[in-house]
Amino acid sequence: MTAPTIQTILAPVAADMQLVDAAIRDNLASEVSLINSISGYIITAGGKRLRPALLLLMAQAHGHDGPHRHALAAVVELIHTATLLHDDVVDESELRRGRSTSNATWGNAASVLSGDFLYSRAFQMMVAAGNLRVLRILADATNVIAEGEVLQLLNMHDAAIDVERYMQVIHYKTAALFEAAARIGAVLAGCEAPAEEAAAAYGRALGMAFQLVDDALDYRGDAAEMGKNVGDDLREGKPTLPLIVAMQRAAPADRALIEDAVRNGSVEQLPRIVQIVRDCDALSAVDDAAQRQLDVARATLAALPDSAARAALDQLCAYSLQRRS
Repeated sequence: MTAPTIQTILAPVAADMQLVDAAIRDNLASEVSLINSISGYIITAGGKRLRPALLLLMAQAHGHDGPHRHALAAVVELIHTATLLHDDVVDESELRRGRSTSNATWGNAASVLSGDFLYSRAFQMMVAAGNLRVLRILADATNVIAEGEVLQLLNMHDAAIDVERYMQVIHYKTAALFEAAARIGAVLAGCEAPAEEAAAAYGRALGMAFQLVDDALDYRGDAAEMGKNVGDDLREGKPTLPLIVAMQRAAPADRALIEDAVRNGSVEQLPRIVQIVRDCDALSAVDDAAQRQLDVARATLAALPDSAARAALDQLCAYSLQRRS
């Protein structure tokens, strides 16, 4: 049986997502033409829009169809896009979603400042929504994401990073915004604290799994499938879980080879390192870690009534584990 596509999974909110895209377009206008060029370029780069869709699905699963959900879903996407602009500058990335990054096209300074514009515009939209609880959730999430970026920077080229610290980074850097999006969906629906916390736990676990699988793709896929350069994580000196597990399991000589590559950000031995990662079954270990997170996510859905939105949230778990881009 063919696995459902992301478009099929998100069908319950397809019409809503068109309104989210409209809200993004309406709020990106600037008198500064370069901001318009860069913001438009990255917003239209073809991302899956999972985070805003998660907010909408969670709200729908709890029976909410209020007026602010589209604008707040757009806010979530603008925050995510701003982090991508900054990430690509820090990582010196040249390819994202199969296209040149904005920093490769317009330079680092313009990309960073345009990311700042997206953050500030997102906060203007939050204030306009007039929900202090939602404003606090998104402000806290944005702060945690920034902490995660700094923590990841500190970890780069450190071959001694352990699993616990790696998991902290992906919680802060990736899962925090998934968690905030899902929590906001429940907050907009007026959920009591237990249901709100269950929604947040779903988003957090889904985000953790999403990043775990993403890190495995750097040693599993190819550039055409992934939309980025194979070996980027190693080139940037990022000790992600596939490498951490490989260093724990590999023979001393192979472990030394990986450690040297992480410290120096070298991809000269990338084919050999990929083979080591695969030979010691590190990718299966990453898949297992992702599956444990997804088991947590699925368990949080038990109290939700049957609906197309709940089914989509369940299907997102399978999609997150099986995706190849």
